[in-house]
Amino acid sequence: MAKSRNNLLGVGGQRKKLSRAEQQGAGSARNDDRKVAEDKKQELVRKMRERAAAAEAAPEQDAPAGS
Repeated sequence: MAKSRNNLLGVGGQRKKLSRAEQQGAGSARNDDRKVAEDKKQELVRKMRERAAAAEAAPEQDAPAGS
């Protein structure tokens, strides 16, 4: 017997439960946590790029000019 396609109960995902603070417009710490995480990621990427640039520059300085 074929499945019934008329029953769409549960389709569309679930809604997030809002806390009282979120309902009153105070927002959530979740947004702040995302911002902090993004800032940390950007700082890490910046440091990695600086190290990579320093590593590329170091062999050029160490290489003898007469070779």
